[in-house]
Amino acid sequence: MYRFLLSRQWVLVTLLALALIPTMIELGFWQLHRHEHKVAQNTLIADNLKAQPLPVTELTSPGHTVPRSDYWRKVSATGTWDTAHEVVVRRRTAADGRVGYHVLTPFVLDDGPTVLVNRGWIADDGNQTDFPKIPAPPRGKVTISGRLMADQTTAASGIKDVKGLPPRQVMLISSAQQAKTLGRPVLGGYIEQTAPEPPGDSPELIPAPDDSSIGPHMAYAVQWWLFSAAVPVGWFILVRREKQDREAAEAEPAMTPEHAAA
Repeated sequence: MYRFLLSRQWVLVTLLALALIPTMIELGFWQLHRHEHKVAQNTLIADNLKAQPLPVTELTSPGHTVPRSDYWRKVSATGTWDTAHEVVVRRRTAADGRVGYHVLTPFVLDDGPTVLVNRGWIADDGNQTDFPKIPAPPRGKVTISGRLMADQTTAASGIKDVKGLPPRQVMLISSAQQAKTLGRPVLGGYIEQTAPEPPGDSPELIPAPDDSSIGPHMAYAVQWWLFSAAVPVGWFILVRREKQDREAAEAEPAMTPEHAAA
């Protein structure tokens, strides 16, 4: 009755169905893990943004790798800007998607070390070889605040660290690279400035990360699991239909020579 399942066509269909089921289940768990990661990240962002600001030197030091638990932690620093060694980070987008630069300025702390500060975004004027015009920060001693961030890497960001760029232009924010250029200790990671706001809103301060959206990952996980459940159902329906078609074909009366002659 079901001997047709041993045919080449049906063996291939069955093997495909058997392969699809665990694959779709695994894809569902992959989306579930992405959902859990997003929820955990949102919690971390919200908690760190609500925490009381700390002096940046309490959370990092020269050569220190900022742990994930300290990402977006509110920090403060008092010192002076070193605009002579300011650089720009290429191919960065504003909140509305415009392409330009991030302004990375060394900030010399009162107690000696230097910390890198991402002062915000400026537009790309179309000339990517000359150093862009950047509004200067206040002179003299100032106090700034912002979010502590880890050094950027190609593995984490997907941005290739291109060599041979024009002077004072970089692809990634790296405290180790800037320490070599400056020839002095630089705190690990960098500050994403949030205050004070620059005159004329330039550079544009980087907005706070979104800690409210969890994305569609849970919905995708449920979809993959529903697809995996639909595979055996679909296979069973196809088998029943094939069986019925074969039984109907066998039940049709054979055409006799008399019927053919008529």
